[in-house]
Amino acid sequence: MKSDTHPDYHMIKVVMTDGTEYMTRSTWGKEGDSLQLDIDPRSHPAWTGGSQQLMDRGGRLSRFSKKFEGFGFGAKS
Repeated sequence: MKSDTHPDYHMIKVVMTDGTEYMTRSTWGKEGDSLQLDIDPRSHPAWTGGSQQLMDRGGRLSRFSKKFEGFGFGAKS
Protein backbone atom coordinates (compact mmCIF):
# COMPACT_ATOMS: atom_id res chain seq x y z
CA MET A 1 0.00 0.00 0.00
CA LYS A 2 1.22 3.49 -0.81
CA SER A 3 2.22 5.66 2.09
CA ASP A 4 0.53 9.05 2.64
CA THR A 5 -2.68 8.04 0.85
CA HIS A 6 -4.93 8.23 3.91
CA PRO A 7 -5.91 11.45 5.66
CA ASP A 8 -4.56 12.22 9.12
CA TYR A 9 -7.20 11.17 11.66
CA HIS A 10 -6.90 12.67 15.13
CA MET A 11 -9.09 13.33 18.18
CA ILE A 12 -11.21 16.52 18.29
CA LYS A 13 -13.92 17.76 20.63
CA VAL A 14 -17.39 18.37 19.14
CA VAL A 15 -19.59 20.89 21.00
CA MET A 16 -23.32 20.54 20.33
CA THR A 17 -25.73 23.51 20.29
CA ASP A 18 -26.94 22.70 23.82
CA GLY A 19 -23.37 22.75 25.17
CA THR A 20 -22.82 18.99 25.46
CA GLU A 21 -19.47 17.75 24.21
CA TYR A 22 -17.98 14.52 22.96
CA MET A 23 -14.66 13.38 21.55
CA THR A 24 -14.40 11.79 18.11
CA ARG A 25 -11.84 11.02 15.42
CA SER A 26 -11.82 13.38 12.46
CA THR A 27 -9.72 14.86 9.67
CA TRP A 28 -11.04 18.34 10.54
CA GLY A 29 -8.65 20.79 12.19
CA LYS A 30 -5.73 19.70 14.35
CA GLU A 31 -5.39 17.34 17.31
CA GLY A 32 -7.33 18.75 20.27
CA ASP A 33 -9.31 21.39 18.31
CA SER A 34 -12.96 22.13 19.20
CA LEU A 35 -15.69 22.02 16.54
CA GLN A 36 -18.66 24.21 17.56
CA LEU A 37 -21.84 23.09 15.76
CA ASP A 38 -24.44 25.62 14.55
CA ILE A 39 -27.08 22.91 14.04
CA ASP A 40 -27.17 19.33 15.24
CA PRO A 41 -29.52 16.33 15.36
CA ARG A 42 -30.87 17.36 18.79
CA SER A 43 -32.08 20.78 17.65
CA HIS A 44 -32.72 20.70 13.89
CA PRO A 45 -36.32 19.95 12.80
CA ALA A 46 -35.10 17.65 10.01
CA TRP A 47 -34.10 15.15 12.71
CA THR A 48 -36.49 16.04 15.52
CA GLY A 49 -39.65 16.20 13.39
CA GLY A 50 -40.09 19.74 14.64
CA SER A 51 -43.45 21.30 15.32
CA GLN A 52 -42.81 24.07 12.80
CA GLN A 53 -45.04 24.29 9.74
CA LEU A 54 -43.20 24.40 6.44
CA MET A 55 -43.90 27.62 4.58
CA ASP A 56 -44.54 27.16 0.90
CA ARG A 57 -46.18 29.44 -1.64
CA GLY A 58 -46.95 27.15 -4.55
CA GLY A 59 -43.44 25.75 -4.80
CA ARG A 60 -41.90 22.32 -4.42
CA LEU A 61 -43.87 21.31 -1.33
CA SER A 62 -47.20 22.09 -2.99
CA ARG A 63 -46.26 20.20 -6.15
CA PHE A 64 -45.11 17.19 -4.11
CA SER A 65 -48.31 17.19 -2.05
CA LYS A 66 -50.51 17.40 -5.16
CA LYS A 67 -48.58 14.69 -7.01
CA PHE A 68 -48.66 12.21 -4.13
CA GLU A 69 -51.90 13.16 -2.35
CA GLY A 70 -53.44 9.73 -2.97
CA PHE A 71 -50.66 7.92 -1.12
CA GLY A 72 -51.44 9.51 2.26
CA PHE A 73 -48.00 10.88 3.07
CA GLY A 74 -48.09 14.31 1.46
CA ALA A 75 -46.97 17.29 3.57
CA LYS A 76 -49.64 19.20 5.43
CA SER A 77 -49.89 22.94 4.85
